[in-house]
Amino acid sequence: MKQPLQINFRDIPPSEAVEAKIREKAAKLDEFYDHIMACTVMVASPHGHHHKGNLFHVSIDLTVPNGELVINRSPKDHHAHEDVYVAIRDAFNAARRKLQDYIRKQRGDVKHHEVPPHGIVSELVPYQDFGRIMSADGREIYFHRNSLIDGDFDGLVEGDKVRFSEVAGDNGPQASTVHLIGKHNIVG
Repeated sequence: MKQPLQINFRDIPPSEAVEAKIREKAAKLDEFYDHIMACTVMVASPHGHHHKGNLFHVSIDLTVPNGELVINRSPKDHHAHEDVYVAIRDAFNAARRKLQDYIRKQRGDVKHHEVPPHGIVSELVPYQDFGRIMSADGREIYFHRNSLIDGDFDGLVEGDKVRFSEVAGDNGPQASTVHLIGKHNIVG
């Protein structure tokens, strides 16, 4: 870290053992990502839990290039957080996950979900139990009545929008499964 770790206690007395655990966890974060510029940790014990044990609230504020990551761990009535060390562990685990997401975004490693093949029903031959789909890229895809999933083949009409899984058939491309797309489903 470029700046020294800051540890603050609110509504609880400072503890060398707690500070040591926080320093250990912060050092592991710094090993994981060595571009952390600053880290501030707040350990608090909010008032109002007299009928139960004290629940600890841990927040971590990380300053990183081009941003700030804030982690607040204060699950309501989470009895595991009656132990300050469990609360610290959970907060630093959440910080590591948030840091991993940040690193992925910085590198451009964001997951891109592929849009399944889709098209419109262009031909139906009900007496022979098949139809054809005009795919988004302009190809004709054969499908059989049994390929239609969760739909009524007899209720299909030309122009219905569908998504499908394509396989190579004996006579060209064929849809192994066909799903009718409802009015509100958006396909890329």
